[in-house]
Amino acid sequence: MRSIADIVGLRAAAMRAIREFFVCRDYLEVVTPVWIRTPALESQIDAVVAGTGYLRTSPEFHMKRLLASGIERSWQLGPCFRAGERGGHHLPEFWMLEWYRAHADYETVLQETRDLLVRTAQTVVGSTCLTGLHGTVDLALPWERMTVAEAFQRYAGWNPVADWDEDRFTLDLVHKIEPALARDRPTILLDYPVAQAALARIRPTQPRIAERWELYAGGLELANAFSELTDPVEQRCRFESCAQARAARGATVYDLDHAFLKALETGIPPSAGVALGFDRLLMLLAGADNIVDVSPFVEPVESQ
Repeated sequence: MRSIADIVGLRAAAMRAIREFFVCRDYLEVVTPVWIRTPALESQIDAVVAGTGYLRTSPEFHMKRLLASGIERSWQLGPCFRAGERGGHHLPEFWMLEWYRAHADYETVLQETRDLLVRTAQTVVGSTCLTGLHGTVDLALPWERMTVAEAFQRYAGWNPVADWDEDRFTLDLVHKIEPALARDRPTILLDYPVAQAALARIRPTQPRIAERWELYAGGLELANAFSELTDPVEQRCRFESCAQARAARGATVYDLDHAFLKALETGIPPSAGVALGFDRLLMLLAGADNIVDVSPFVEPVESQ
């Protein structure tokens, strides 16, 4: 068990390394509101109520509005909140690293993510070989890549891109796909069914596939990235579909974020963005089994 001083020192070192990485790449560090009026409309993410508004689940919409204002590269590291999330890899309050880049796609930011993780590990712990939940993972090895269709056909015997089933997808992802991914190196799972990527661009030649990837490393789901959807009409339609899905399961249906939709109407260049769980990255760097182990002021569930 690491001391509070060790944890605080690790967090500070990782934050410093991340800041240096983005400064060197001409990204602008930004700060966006934590208290918001309209959370993102995503079918499975619930916001924490705060007075007459909510605590943000992600800074995504505000950062995309910066793209519309002409800021082509921005990054942010800060707190986010999600209701009903508590477990070995989840906390209701957590820290997210997000960055957005104009004139890029999800392949561009994939290489950038690899560079970031390798550089951060080398700077903070002096090695790219880290002890994860399932042994040693080497961030410098060639990363495993599989499409969602390939992974599900190989390990679950069906193709969710061709034959979508939300309940089956969720169960098989957790119980069949994630346990089968490489343990000695990071894995990228890419090209998701459109139903699993409400904010991602559809591939022009394959209308059932969205340009999204997820990064897994050391037994942790670490990051999520899109080629961003910039069509305001299509985005509004997807929000309406999410609203219907939330209503069907009895969840709160949030208002549309009209400022975000207006930014899309104004025009956002082709862009890509990444959201990376900072606390999970710390788990990987520290060889921690539980997110509480890298959260100095959070007590284990059993002692609360």
